[in-house]
Amino acid sequence: MNHPLKHLFVAAGMLAVFAVPTFAAKAKIGEKAPEFTLTDINGVTHSLPDFAGKTVVLEWVNPECPFVVKHYRSGNIPNLQSAAAAEETVWLSINSGSPGAQGDFDPAKVRAWMDKTGAAPAAYMRDQEGTVGRLYGARTTPHMFVINPDGNLVYNGAIDSIPSANARDLDRAQNYVEAALVSIKAGGTPAKSTSRPYGCSVKY
Repeated sequence: MNHPLKHLFVAAGMLAVFAVPTFAAKAKIGEKAPEFTLTDINGVTHSLPDFAGKTVVLEWVNPECPFVVKHYRSGNIPNLQSAAAAEETVWLSINSGSPGAQGDFDPAKVRAWMDKTGAAPAAYMRDQEGTVGRLYGARTTPHMFVINPDGNLVYNGAIDSIPSANARDLDRAQNYVEAALVSIKAGGTPAKSTSRPYGCSVKY
């Protein structure tokens, strides 16, 4: 049975698709991905140049965003993360929420959330000052970026083609990130390099 509050919840989330910040991002398709350094929830520091020669996926995340909940509760993103790892692709989850913002979990809470959802990124990193988020122009959660082994940004946008918080839409959606990874593995470039990201606004 459909409940009116459910529709209100989804509608409120959909409004977040349009209430997103804009920045003069340095991340440009076909150019070198901007370098950054962040420390993950286990205290390990990662710099983008550390992954030279590998495909890298950057995922902006907020565990409390209903769009993110959809992709994790359904297993969609955890499955993609595991498949990427099997192909030696590096998947980095980044939370650019400011201190105390929605979804700004401390490391222990992040670990508990990851265990519950089966999340399997190579690293989960907090960007509480929003430096890396603004560098890339991350607007929503999720907002996805794919970097090829040459270090060039080859995809920027939504995870898939249906901007919905409803998991039932996953089967009908075209997964742009998965398609990008397939293209890179085949030695090519993604047929679709950009799309409009959807989700909750990044809580800078």
